[in-house]
Amino acid sequence: MKRFRTRALHAGSRPDPTTGAHVTPVFRTSTFAYGSFDRGARMFAGEEPGYVYTRIGNPTVRVFEEKVASLEGAEDAVAFASGMAAIAALTLTFLQPGDELAFLGPLYGGTEGLFLETLARFGIEVRDVSEEPPSAWVGPKTRMLYVETPTNPTLRIHDLAQVGEVGRAHGVLTVADNTFATPYLTRPLEFGIELVVHSATKYLGGHGDAIGGVVAGPGEMMQELRMHGLRHVGGAMSPEDAFLFMRGIKTLALRMEAHCDGAEAVVAYLARHPAVARVYYPGLPQHPGHEVAARQMDRYGGMVALELHGGFDAARVFLDGLELFTQAVSLGDVESLATHPASTTHELLPPEVRGRQGITPGLVRLSVGIEDPRDLTEDLEQALARVERSLVS
Repeated sequence: MKRFRTRALHAGSRPDPTTGAHVTPVFRTSTFAYGSFDRGARMFAGEEPGYVYTRIGNPTVRVFEEKVASLEGAEDAVAFASGMAAIAALTLTFLQPGDELAFLGPLYGGTEGLFLETLARFGIEVRDVSEEPPSAWVGPKTRMLYVETPTNPTLRIHDLAQVGEVGRAHGVLTVADNTFATPYLTRPLEFGIELVVHSATKYLGGHGDAIGGVVAGPGEMMQELRMHGLRHVGGAMSPEDAFLFMRGIKTLALRMEAHCDGAEAVVAYLARHPAVARVYYPGLPQHPGHEVAARQMDRYGGMVALELHGGFDAARVFLDGLELFTQAVSLGDVESLATHPASTTHELLPPEVRGRQGITPGLVRLSVGIEDPRDLTEDLEQALARVERSLVS
């Protein structure tokens, strides 16, 4: 098998057979001619490969799917219109009323909202097992074990090998959201996880100009996901977005190295600043998940969280004082971003849930971009100076 950087460029890609175009064209069409009555019937039944309707499959989107599958070491992948569309489709495909989904969090607020609010309306039970021992993760009705690692936003590390082992022992489907780490840093299938999901909007795209999601895993399961979760729910990725994601993936390895370099410089600065009560980053030796992260991550990523002395007011002063970091949700862009999870991405969670998960009023999440790390630390320095002045005034 070719190495990661080579596969990021070449996996799934081939010159267009009609024109010879080196870069995959954008096939902007809703429908495809299938030639004959019998062939159309076989294709709609999923018995013969080919394209019939872009909601189910599109040649541009297909190259993106093949590229992600290769990078994750999966047999196949299915793309969706957003990360949430991907998560919704896979849960609705592989769970049914009476089943239980157990998750290890904290999770992205939208994911947790989908699990606790929407799935409950369909008779699917949801249980947070984040603080439970592995022996308690799976109950008699558990059919799916879902994990983020690193988690959003506190960068907690869960042991993927342990999750995979528990899933196999009980015949439970295991799913890992690999958005924060990307396949460049962690490949969950190598640790026994069955399905991997991404918000492609983040690091895979990398430039903040496209929305999409993708699930990768065994070929038979991906076919089921395509024919049910994609065809019936309808959250299809556009070919234009697939084109942008493929372009982004070409530089994923290079960008992730720069993100990691920047994050390490930022963490080193924040860890010694008196206005910062705590820094969350799995690369820190004192991080409670550091040893596990060292086993399952090649580096520790571009996401950093910090807890400020002074709580909510300090977070507001800090964020409004940033000049190079842009206040915005999302993450993984080449430009650095900063947000206050308790009032944005996780605002819909009940306060007691946020408190239990460490999403405090003083918590700030940074998505460290690829700017010069010296400029990033200088921006943090001047914003934290404002925090210090506010604390003594």
